[in-house]
Amino acid sequence: MQAALTVDGLTKRYGKMTAVDDLSFQARTGRIMGFLGPNGAGKTSTLRMVLGLVEPTAGRISVLGASDAAQVRARIGFLPEERGLYRRMTPVDAIAFLAGLKGMSDADARRRARELLESQGLGEAMHRQIRLLSKGMAQKVQLLAALAHEPDLVILDEPFSGLDPVNQQSLEALIRSIVDRGATVIFSTHVMQHAERLCDQVVLLAGGRKVFDGAVADARSAAPRRVVIEGHFPEDSLADLPGLDGLTTERVDGGGLRLTATLSPNAPSQVVLARVFSKELAIDRFELREPNLHDAFIVLTAAAYVEGVAV
Repeated sequence: MQAALTVDGLTKRYGKMTAVDDLSFQARTGRIMGFLGPNGAGKTSTLRMVLGLVEPTAGRISVLGASDAAQVRARIGFLPEERGLYRRMTPVDAIAFLAGLKGMSDADARRRARELLESQGLGEAMHRQIRLLSKGMAQKVQLLAALAHEPDLVILDEPFSGLDPVNQQSLEALIRSIVDRGATVIFSTHVMQHAERLCDQVVLLAGGRKVFDGAVADARSAAPRRVVIEGHFPEDSLADLPGLDGLTTERVDGGGLRLTATLSPNAPSQVVLARVFSKELAIDRFELREPNLHDAFIVLTAAAYVEGVAV
């Protein structure tokens, strides 16, 4: 399968500061890729180079088979991190105007604008000036403007920022619908929950360098599993449990004790549970916590700093 985007050895320096350092990855056609990292990791600089808005210091970029995004601009939809619309325009006019810049006829652009606004629950607001809309509604209008011409590649820079949970869920559904018609979506974020629910692939940056590239499940495996045990038992009665590291204890309501520990790699939780029961202690709760993408993010980013990757 041809990649919608290929980045090879991409580097960007601003004076003595290296914002992006020898970055390489591919975004596959018809998939959702999460571009993740803490603030200042180099995500926005990379996207701007991909779009041809900033000249790279070094490296090569292929966008939809072209070496320059300008050659395929009509096939790209982009939502920048810095939001901005003509505040005295109406949503239907704003979307139609921006779609026209991508080559759509006025009639098709206005029809598409009305369809999108209706589908996203903004039908009643389509003729209201944007300055009178809520922040979340205005942000959805700008997103719809990036999608109106049905692009093959959609790049969204922090698309969930400023949206309430209901609108975040609506946006996730919209992103899935984009991919269902065969387009590719790349979105940058530092909120792991969205990436975990949506992405086929995640690329994690720290200090301008790639520290992970792969499936969400593989990223999660970089973080340890944890065990939580609660009950009424002596504080030192579980100190000899096998396969547990970094054991900590704390008192909970009712005078009980909560033990939290990291499960050693490849250690079966059943063995730990069997040993707990063999002690015939008053256990109220035994929980195995599988790592999520946020846990992996913390581990991988921390490792990058320790190894000197991040700057």
